[in-house]
Amino acid sequence: MKMSKGQIGRRLLGWAVVATAMGTCGKAFAELGQPAPWEYKLQGSASPVMDNITSFHNFLTVLITVITLFVLALLAVVIVKFNARANPVPSRTTHNTLIEVAWTLIPVLILVSIAVPSFRLMFEELDIPNADLTVKATGKQWYWSYAYPDNGKFEFDSLLAENKQPRLLGVDNEMVVPVNKVVRVQVTGADVIHSFAVPAFGIKIDAVPGRLNETWFKATKTGMFYGQCSQLCGKDHAFMPIAVRVVSDQDFAAWVEDAKKKFAANPENSFASIGTAAQ
Repeated sequence: MKMSKGQIGRRLLGWAVVATAMGTCGKAFAELGQPAPWEYKLQGSASPVMDNITSFHNFLTVLITVITLFVLALLAVVIVKFNARANPVPSRTTHNTLIEVAWTLIPVLILVSIAVPSFRLMFEELDIPNADLTVKATGKQWYWSYAYPDNGKFEFDSLLAENKQPRLLGVDNEMVVPVNKVVRVQVTGADVIHSFAVPAFGIKIDAVPGRLNETWFKATKTGMFYGQCSQLCGKDHAFMPIAVRVVSDQDFAAWVEDAKKKFAANPENSFASIGTAAQ
């Protein structure tokens, strides 16, 4: 069935509206710091490192697309122009200096253009600046424990809370940090290898028993941001969320005072009941 030009135009306009709506919704959902339905890109950024990761990702996407289209065009030219029907007598050309130099130098330049920002990004992730706050995250089967050595040395456990939203990401005790402050996260494992990952902050680092790894982030937005253990660590690996609540300096100071009373004064209460959380 043939379509008129008007029908084709309306259909193209409809697809454009749908694509725009999906992009807008994807951006709105991404701002929440959690996965979103039909999300086709990275989560919304909430840290300078994640800003650079997103920029590098977008640059690579454009570069890969250009290379793919260029190769596709070359294949099309070869198929159309150099088939047996178009060239019954094949060319006997064996060398072309210009082309040989080009197909050597151009890939080198492409790799250099990828390597330079890649190394710069890796250095930014690994070079931890002077921290305003240190939080120690210990991965356990199957929950996280957070300690605040700079704020009274209290520690508490963070377990999956099935009565909280978003599903499989809500926890009973969130990790709380102030906005626009450099947070150094020291990560280790108590039993097996876990992995501490929060996509909106652009951090992901293994929690290895007997080893203390470090990463950092600087949250630029307030709100809730979620991650999960991204290392297969046992039967309840899928139920080991990470929840980070970013608040103002005043709210963080108030939370620290409450946490000192709740966790440091009564250390037996700092360990949430696994049985209760599993109900």
